[in-house]
Order: sequence, then C-alpha cells, then structure tokens
Amino acid sequence: MSINRVMITGNLTKDPELRSTGSGMSVLKLRVAVNDRRKNATSGEWEDFPNYFDVTTFAGRAEGLAKILHKGSKIAVDGKLRWREWESPAGEKRSGVEIIADDIEPLSPREGGGTYEPSGGVSAGSQPAGDLDGEEIPF
Repeated sequence: MSINRVMITGNLTKDPELRSTGSGMSVLKLRVAVNDRRKNATSGEWEDFPNYFDVTTFAGRAEGLAKILHKGSKIAVDGKLRWREWESPAGEKRSGVEIIADDIEPLSPREGGGTYEPSGGVSAGSQPAGDLDGEEIPF
C-alpha cells in the first residue's frame, strides 16, 4: 500500500496564475512559502527558514480561487505530491515535485467581507477578522 498525502499552510509568494488547457479546463498555479524554525548554531537564536512549494488545482475551484487569492494570502492546502519532468527552452532536462491540491482553504480575511465557497463562488456575509496589527507580510 502507498500513501501520498500532504497538508501545508503558508502564504502565497506571488499572485496566482490562471490558465486554460487546450480543452478549456482551468488550471491555477500557486507558489506557497511555508516557514520552518531552526536554531542557529552560531548565535543560538531561533530563525525562520522558508520552504517553497508549487501548488496546482483545476476546474471550477481554480476559477473561484483566482478571484480571491493574491500575493500574501494565507492558505491551507490538502493534496498529493506529483513528480514531473520537462525540458527547458535551452534543451536541459528538469524535474520537480509539485502539490496537486484536492482542497485549498483561504485562511486570510477576504477583502470586502465575503467568504470563499468551494463551488467556485464567493459569498458575502462574514466580516474580515482584522488586519495583522499593521505588520506587512514579507513576500
């Protein structure tokens, strides 16, 4: 038996990229930063070290999320890992692991007070929980 599940929470490092396949299916590409804390051997202080993950989701979910997510949005991702390889424009072989999302849950308050609905829509109703005490997200 094999298990391939991954769950992460983090912040988008750039705005999502929505594209369509030749058959018209929507594809949303995200880049998520997830911090890991490590103790610096020299200073003895705890430091944050970012890990970056490419995340992909499809169809109606992709279209709905593209409308509400932006650089800095905090999200939770549940999905599976997929290894892929491709050739660069220069002809070099490349490979990488990405997360194919089964579910993406926005965790940041939505501008305008709406909430995300998994069907791809956005509903009004819940008010934002406030800002981050004036702190800026570092990406």
